[in-house]
Amino acid sequence: MTIFKYPFWVLYRIWFYVLVAIPIIVLFPLLIISISRERWYPLFFRLARIWSKFILIGMGFGYKIKREEIPNPDKSYMFIANHTSMADIMLMLVAVKNPFVFVGKQELAKIPLFGFFYKRTCILVDRSSAKSRQAVFLRAQRRLKQGVSICIFPEGGVPEEHILLDSFKDGAFRLAINHQIPVVPLTFYDNKKRFSYTFFSGSPGKMRAKIHKFIPTEGLTAQDTKHLNEKTRTLIYNELSSLKA
Repeated sequence: MTIFKYPFWVLYRIWFYVLVAIPIIVLFPLLIISISRERWYPLFFRLARIWSKFILIGMGFGYKIKREEIPNPDKSYMFIANHTSMADIMLMLVAVKNPFVFVGKQELAKIPLFGFFYKRTCILVDRSSAKSRQAVFLRAQRRLKQGVSICIFPEGGVPEEHILLDSFKDGAFRLAINHQIPVVPLTFYDNKKRFSYTFFSGSPGKMRAKIHKFIPTEGLTAQDTKHLNEKTRTLIYNELSSLKA
């Protein structure tokens, strides 16, 4: 019976990109204005949240966010989550109300229309280049000093389908310690099942996220980076494992 699902999966993928494009086209004048000044980024962020909700609802994803702690709108944070789906960006934008900037791979800037705004609002990284990684660190520092939060998927990419949670890179935790801002772990439970990077897969349904209690960094030094990394990863790994048990 699986063979009858293939036409649905093809149309479902096409529909996703249609939903990505529609709000960008409709909101294009406002989006252009919002990216013309760095200080106007909060406006862009609000528009991005509308865009995200439109896509998730249009795809039939009934999202639900559980919050163990709520971020203070006047503080900066380091938001991190497991990375499994093309919808992770949208769910992150829906789950978090504090304006944040994504640190993401530069390949996404090649996507038509979406890439135009992505490369002008996100901090892009070429993970094969040490120079690029250093530039990311400096740009993230500048945005944090402006009072904006940062969001990083610390696995550094999307792991193979059979991997529950890949190892975490240290960059997000080094930045959090350097600026003494809390790490806010999020667990995305259903994104891989709903809309993974495997082309012939996906379906409408529930899409849950959990914002865990924040992990403070006050008093930590660079020597604590690996410990903070492992503590955060263990938290998310145990949450995902409990779901599979």
